[in-house]
Amino acid sequence: MDLQDQLKKMFPDHQPEVEESTPDTSDDNLWIQEDPIICKYEKRKGKPITILEGYTGADEDFKKLAKELKTRLSVGGSFKNDTIIIQGDYRNQIMTILKEKGFKVKRVGG
Repeated sequence: MDLQDQLKKMFPDHQPEVEESTPDTSDDNLWIQEDPIICKYEKRKGKPITILEGYTGADEDFKKLAKELKTRLSVGGSFKNDTIIIQGDYRNQIMTILKEKGFKVKRVGG
């Protein structure tokens, strides 16, 4: 006998409250563009970085996308001058994540 059954026996007239679900505020509502996002690889000060640029939507959406990429890849990075800079060479993983979201991605630099 679990806890719910015990509570029903103790309080037969009680009706449990139905929890209202909060609206989902996920990043699925990002603006999808026609032009591809450019995914580049560079080395700065001897360390590899991945650069994403070419997003023509709002800066807030691009910042959300940067934050999601950083958390999903568990890496550091930044958003500066309409570009996302991710520490490390994660081009393949980033391209698959963006394609799952519906973006067109173009690989530049190898």
